Amino acid sequence: MTANGPAIRAAKTATTTIPIVFFAGVDPVQAGIVASLNRPGGNLTGVTNLGTELGPKRLELLHELVPTATTFAVLVNPTYPDAAAQSEAAQAAAHALSLWLHVLHASTERDFDSLFATLAERRVAGLVIVTDPFFNNRQAQLAALALRHAIPTVFHTLEFVTAGGLAGYGNSNTDLWRQIGIYTGRILKGEKRADLPVMQPTKFELLINLNTAKALSLTVPDKLLVAADEVIE
Repeated sequence: MTANGPAIRAAKTATTTIPIVFFAGVDPVQAGIVASLNRPGGNLTGVTNLGTELGPKRLELLHELVPTATTFAVLVNPTYPDAAAQSEAAQAAAHALSLWLHVLHASTERDFDSLFATLAERRVAGLVIVTDPFFNNRQAQLAALALRHAIPTVFHTLEFVTAGGLAGYGNSNTDLWRQIGIYTGRILKGEKRADLPVMQPTKFELLINLNTAKALSLTVPDKLLVAADEVIE
């Protein structure tokens, strides 16, 4: 089993015979990992977490949390393979919601100070952080910075929200890892990996930190509180 785009491509290059079950944050077809989702072919199959597709949903969530604002930003790592697709999806969502969206970049921790300075200069009302390994590994730091600078921020994990992030929306990683385990078991029992379609998530989680909302003087709509899988207060 392998995860993230570079590791998957390295494993694919290393062998064409050993079965590989992957967990991909990128579009596995666009990244050249498999031929198609329904019939991946070769020796690879696995799960994709719809990282790009869920970005617009996070912008919608942020807009519901800050309903009077019209200017937002999305944080993208320009070195990530899906960066262009993530930016385009966010811009399309902003256009549909009649919002102004700034696409900001960070690929090192040194970029964070200038990022939050730019948010203040442009009077951005809220920030969406896209799914990306670099950001995933710095969730607590980003949550703390967002709270310190009073920027309502949406990411996707419970760890981020627990660390002080305002809200999160994404697939259930527990469910995805369970699906990977099921596929691994089926392959070990003799099923052909080329015939096993790449799975997409079916279970999603909405996470809200009420303490952070209060600190930001935001009122969380009742419908979001009712729908939330986890509310921290």
